[in-house]
Amino acid sequence: MAVTWRAVVLAALGLVPVALVPVPGTVLLWALAVVAACALDARLAASPRSVAVARDVPGSVRLTEQARSVLTLTNLSDRRLRALVRDAWQPSAGARGNRHPLDLPPGESRRLTTVLVPTRRGDRLADRVTIRSFGPLGLAARQASMDVPARLRVLPEFASRRHLPSRLARLRELDGLAAVQVRGQGTEFDSLREYVIGDDVRSIDWRATARRSEVVVRTWRPERDRRVLMVLDTSRTAAARVGDAPRLDASIESVLLLGALAARAGDRVELVAYDRRLRARVAGASGTQLMPALADALAPLEPALVETDWPGVVGLVRERLSQRSLVVLLSSLEPAAVESGLLGVVGQLTAGHQVVLASVRDPEVAELLTGRDGAAAVFDAAAAERGELERAAVAVRLRRRGVEVVDALPGDLAPQLADRYLALKATGRL
Repeated sequence: MAVTWRAVVLAALGLVPVALVPVPGTVLLWALAVVAACALDARLAASPRSVAVARDVPGSVRLTEQARSVLTLTNLSDRRLRALVRDAWQPSAGARGNRHPLDLPPGESRRLTTVLVPTRRGDRLADRVTIRSFGPLGLAARQASMDVPARLRVLPEFASRRHLPSRLARLRELDGLAAVQVRGQGTEFDSLREYVIGDDVRSIDWRATARRSEVVVRTWRPERDRRVLMVLDTSRTAAARVGDAPRLDASIESVLLLGALAARAGDRVELVAYDRRLRARVAGASGTQLMPALADALAPLEPALVETDWPGVVGLVRERLSQRSLVVLLSSLEPAAVESGLLGVVGQLTAGHQVVLASVRDPEVAELLTGRDGAAAVFDAAAAERGELERAAVAVRLRRRGVEVVDALPGDLAPQLADRYLALKATGRL
């Protein structure tokens, strides 16, 4: 039984008879009267366990967008239900206004709506539904909590989709809609044109030249239907917070933008999330099925506090790819982690594939570099500069081994990775 503010007021009114008859018996009699009134009121309240409860939630919602949790309550008792209903969720589900007053006659149903604005991606689980049923006098209530399971999958925000239209426009140029062709080996033949100084002599079409009075060369367009394998590192380096979010979140935004762009380019896109074991995989999805599949696979991912098994990554790539493809590693450019892991095996990847490493820079390091206000700030700037030099040295070593390195701030990583993909495609290096 739970008492209300009315019971407190009723008990306080006992000061009047106590003042008129100031004996201990008056206090005792008034207290007994208040207890009896509360017990009778609670006894007359409708039983909260005689209420059928169903919860309806959408299957998924994007981060920062709203969803609605709808409770349907049916009064199965023969008494009027005057209650306060609490629709409880995990704190990160962002439940707003989840306490609902309810006045429900016997045999009727009501729908109660709770707005959810999630603050974290992943699976957000519903907690219990609590019903506090008040008596006719509103002095006391009966309360019960019921398990009504529900799950809301919060998908990544995909804030980087604002960069997609401009990259698609450039992609249409590469596809020939704006008459942009490139020369190179291993790309699709497009047309013939007259030779100009600077053209690769290997592009000369000697048979066509023999039939004409001028030297002609072949022009090429970027190939379609290439393989793009994105390897998302979910190890301890992905757990480091960069700004207000883990490094993993910026990598996820890059995966979504690159996946959308590559799919529109006609390439076959695959995703694996890996640290020491496979955490997620998307393969075989194409067209309109790709982006929902990527978002659903990426939503529940969380970093694991382990080191990346880079030989395992190599084995996974060899298992998935049998021809030259683009392999995008979304990992950290942290010198210690790269030198002890990736550098030792990256040659096995670049021997058969075009490899791109996409890494998130910490914006706080850039702020430290400019610090000159006092000795402590100068030492912090020196330490940040030393870290940046080590980072640049590691990037140089990777480039010498044939790896394209994209190192950018969280908000810039996704568009810069998309630009690198388009540049590789334009030069026929995929």
